[in-house]
Parts: sequence; structure tokens; C-alpha cells
Amino acid sequence: MISDMDKIIVTLAIGEFLIGMLENGFIGLVNCSEWVKNQEISLVDFILTCLAISRILQQLVLLFDTFILVVYPYILASYRLGKIFSSLWRMMNHLTTWLSTCVSIIYFLKIAHFSHSLFLWFKWRTNRVILMVFICSLSLLTFDFLLLETFNDFWLNVYMVDRSNFTFYSGKTKLFYVKSLILLTLTYFVPTVLSLISLLLLFLSLLRHTKNLQLNAMGSSDLCTEAHKRAMKMVLSFLLFITIHSVFTQIGNWMFFELQDHIIVKLTLLALSFFPTGHSFILILGNSKLRQTALRLLCILKPPEKSLYISFIDRLSGILPKRLMKKI
Repeated sequence: MISDMDKIIVTLAIGEFLIGMLENGFIGLVNCSEWVKNQEISLVDFILTCLAISRILQQLVLLFDTFILVVYPYILASYRLGKIFSSLWRMMNHLTTWLSTCVSIIYFLKIAHFSHSLFLWFKWRTNRVILMVFICSLSLLTFDFLLLETFNDFWLNVYMVDRSNFTFYSGKTKLFYVKSLILLTLTYFVPTVLSLISLLLLFLSLLRHTKNLQLNAMGSSDLCTEAHKRAMKMVLSFLLFITIHSVFTQIGNWMFFELQDHIIVKLTLLALSFFPTGHSFILILGNSKLRQTALRLLCILKPPEKSLYISFIDRLSGILPKRLMKKI
């Protein structure tokens, strides 16, 4: 029997899934149409398209996992299904995490201003840097699957198949359990740190530039200062989303195997679905092409309320100054 809380969780999960599908589908369609039209695509648009596709798949996996946990949680005790679910979740989370890291690095290298020679070296080689980051992500993904294969065999054979078997709680098996989770956590820790460092340095660069503008705040400089302040708010929102997502990801990794049918795990999956939805919304507002396309689409869908939609988008749109957005 499904409880009222479970019904609420499933309803919210479906709502987050639909919103995320609309946002990420919109990003993918706009960039792909521009790709076909112009026969070329920029690096940031290509990464955003890959990120949108991976997030659609990720939200499908999250929705299905939530549904299974609510309706029939013990289906995960099946050896094959348990391995499939854990592998899909790990792969989708890995890809979306590294692709969002690539986006953070691109924004940092394209927008930030530092005179350090190392930063300039990376800035002039942005494409190579992103390629190396992507190769590193594939290497860690291979390591993840090899480790996850062993970990799944242990979990499904010892813990899930026979929950009355106290072998799981013996010192040797419990130590293996903890070591495996630590290694799996470290592979996720690398892209998270890269994202946080990139966004933090970008925030510091914008903060310093804003202070310089305030010293000469006259006319258009005032408008540019406000634009930089909105840009800093966007970066701070990125930092907040990534921090919350990384925390809930680790909570899910460490609690799922022992509390898979607990309400905390279900709420954790619900929180994990919020990141691709909220982060994609900010990406749309921060990208001039996506923002203007969304504005035109809203005006077409709701002509009588055109002024209201323009007012709403305009208040949220000036996240990055046009001068900076041209660089991306």
C-alpha cells in the first residue's frame, strides 16, 4: 500500500521531471537547430547540448528509481536489475557532473580576467583544456565501472540477497564496503572541486572588476556595474546548486545501500532531481541566444500577455553583460 507521503514524492518527482525535460529539451533543440542552420557549433553550445541530453537521461533514471523505491522497493534485490540500476545511475551522474564542470571551466576561461601567465596559457588553449578534462572524465568513468562491478557483486550477494546474514557486519566485509564507497566518492570529488574552484575564481574576478567600475561609476558604467552584480549572483547560484547537489549525492551513495526503502533515500532522490532542473534554468537565463529564443517563444504562445512575459524575462535576463556574453 502506497502511503500519502510516497504519493507526494512521486507527484513532485514527475513535476521535476517534466520541467527538466522542457528546459533541457529546449536547450538541445535550439543548439541543434543552430548547428544544422549554420553548419557549425561553438564549443560552449556543443557542451550545453551534450549536457542537456545527458540530463534528460539522468532525470529518466531518477524518476524510474523513485518509482521503483515507492511502488516495489525490493525489486532492486534482483541481481541483474540491481546492477543495471546502479550502473545507469552512476554513469548518468558521472556524465552530467563532468559536463557541468566543463561548462564552469569554459565560463571561467572566457569571462574571467587575470594577468597570471598560467591563466593566460589555459585561456588561449580553452579547447585543449576541455578536451583533456573530457578524456580525464572517461578514464575515471572506466575506473568507476570496474570498481562498481566488484562493489555490486558484494552488495547484492551478501547484503541484499540475505538481509539476515550478519556477515555484512563483520569487520572484513564492512571494511571493504567503506573502502569501495570512499573510492567511488573520490572519483566524484574531482569534478566537483574543479567546478567550485572555477566558479569561485570567476566570482572573484567579477567582484574585482565590479569594484573597479564603482570607482568610476558614471553613466553607462553604472549599468555595467549592475550587470556585473547580476553576473555574480548567477555564479553564486551555480556554487549553491553544485554544493547542494554534491552533498545530496554523497548522502545518497552512503545511505542507499542500507536504507533503500527509507523515506530519507526517497527525499534524497527528489533533491537530486532538483539540480538539473534549476541549473538548466539558470543556464538559459545566462545565455543570450537561449534567453532571447525563450522570450520569443513565450511571446508567441501568449500574445495578449506579451508585456508581462517581457517584464518577467527582462528582470531575470541581465545576468551577464552583453560584452561578456559575446565571448561565450
